[in-house]
Amino acid sequence: MINREIRLATQVVGAPTLDNFTVATTEVDGEVLVRTDQIGLAATYLELMRADCTIPVPAWQPGQRVGVAAIGTVVRSDSPELAVGDLVQSMTGWSEYSAGPATQYTRLDPVADPGCYLGQGPTAYYGMADVAGVGEGDVVFVSGAAGGVGSLAGQIARCLGAARVIGSAGSPAKVDYLVNELGFDAAFDYHDGSFDRLRELAPDGISVFFDVVGGEQYQAALQAARPGARFALCGSLSSQLGDAAERFPVPDYAAARARGVELLPFSCHHTPDQVAAWREHFTTWLGEGRFVYPQTVVKGGVEDVPAAFLSLLQGSYRGNVSVRLS
Repeated sequence: MINREIRLATQVVGAPTLDNFTVATTEVDGEVLVRTDQIGLAATYLELMRADCTIPVPAWQPGQRVGVAAIGTVVRSDSPELAVGDLVQSMTGWSEYSAGPATQYTRLDPVADPGCYLGQGPTAYYGMADVAGVGEGDVVFVSGAAGGVGSLAGQIARCLGAARVIGSAGSPAKVDYLVNELGFDAAFDYHDGSFDRLRELAPDGISVFFDVVGGEQYQAALQAARPGARFALCGSLSSQLGDAAERFPVPDYAAARARGVELLPFSCHHTPDQVAAWREHFTTWLGEGRFVYPQTVVKGGVEDVPAAFLSLLQGSYRGNVSVRLS
């Protein structure tokens, strides 16, 4: 099968551009042949495109296909494990087709919106439920709350019994989205000043901070933290374009200890048990009408995926982002 895929032309230095990507034509063949229907995007992919990648997995090299999660339909199978027409998930990335052993693919239950399988739910659930241990009575602040992880993390906190969930976002429209569509108790535009707004919305302080941004919002959370607050540190998008030390600054542990705050950095690389825990709770909450799956679906060809990825990094979308291939 003739296939088109996106490869890394050059590793990213500073801000990524379309010149970092190229379209390649290949031929794919294997025990199972899958047509890619939808491709998941995540800001963390940018780190894998850098020569000084700090994530504990191999960085993508020039000439290598990029991307991770994808959903597709089996179009040919020589395996008894998968049949033509099965919906499957794989880690085959930005490609029109993929092929390989049946063990490379996970059969999925058909759902009305298969894009829900591509979201960043495992990261949000693990960080909020297991790392931060959110429960009854917590006052939770989520930075970058309109993004793929944050939009799920805030809803998870609410479902776990948090007394109040506050989110930050980058525009008035996203603030309205958090409160009126996702059920956050309050939200603010961080351009208006994180310190004053957080103090206003959480006058008695926060007990949990779920951070995907870092920078000023981390400092604001530290000032608003109650003694014993738990900070689940997931990322630092506010400094994602610098060198490795700037992108992942070491938290000020001395200041956190002085305020009685527990810093809990965690990895986004998940075990099958963590993925299963998320899917079980997500399915239950969605069925009970307590959860909204926040997403943006971009339609286009595989050649449009890099531009969609750059738009995601620029904050153009809300929720979890995927590209549905034409």
